[in-house]
Amino acid sequence: MANLKEIKRRIKSVKSTQQITKAMKLVSASKLRRAQEAIMSARPYALKMMEVLNHLSARCNKDLHPLLEEREGSRWLVVVITADRGLCGGFNGSIIRKAHQVIKENSDKEIQLITAGKKGHAIFKSRDNKILHDYSGWTRDFDYLKASEIGSTLANLYIEKAVDRVYVLYNEFKSVMQQEVILEQLLPIVPEDLGTGKGKKLAVDYVYEPDEETILDTLIERYMTVEVYRAFLESSASEHGARMTAMDSASRNAGDMIGSLSLTYNKARQAYITKELIEIVNGAEALKA
Repeated sequence: MANLKEIKRRIKSVKSTQQITKAMKLVSASKLRRAQEAIMSARPYALKMMEVLNHLSARCNKDLHPLLEEREGSRWLVVVITADRGLCGGFNGSIIRKAHQVIKENSDKEIQLITAGKKGHAIFKSRDNKILHDYSGWTRDFDYLKASEIGSTLANLYIEKAVDRVYVLYNEFKSVMQQEVILEQLLPIVPEDLGTGKGKKLAVDYVYEPDEETILDTLIERYMTVEVYRAFLESSASEHGARMTAMDSASRNAGDMIGSLSLTYNKARQAYITKELIEIVNGAEALKA
């Protein structure tokens, strides 16, 4: 009977775990819908903003704004966006592996980090990476104002020449089942490639109202906020999609385990009953003799 009790206890434990994973899947599905709507609304505007800045930076005077200045320095800043919680499959692991790969492949660079998310911060802190800022807990209260604050921090670091390049590393949302790790250069703003020779594009200029410097100041400030906002929204949607997929897989695996344990329990119970019947029959035969 001790073996039967142990199997029954394991079945009960797995059923409790399955209830938790199913609940987490439902919560993630609800959050995913909102996050997906947010990123689908923000993405077209952000991509168009990037396109406009790429066009302008290829045609305007680079001295008009410090964020257009290209420097050959070796000081890189990478904003690494992870989740604050686990149980979301390979979401955090893929970002952390990519960050370590970037650091390893650019060992000749002085790479500093800004971490967003408790999972990434814990890993990079334990490995003595230089962390300038940490935005752990961003998943609770992130909004456009927070993105503006982070964007201003990045811009100021570049303007003060504390860093020579700024990258953001995040998971781009493709679908519930698919997220792609993206390393995107934020600063300096990458100008449009005008090409050379016959394929060279016409470097036409624009008419600025009120003036070129004011337009650039306004657009670049908004560009920084929008790009940071989009990266965090992409990461949020990707996290919920990854967690929903992971919890669905965990629930199905728990169901398979419950089935297997139930079969083992029934076999053991049947063997125990058969053994009891044989003992009773043998006892009765002994009394007759």
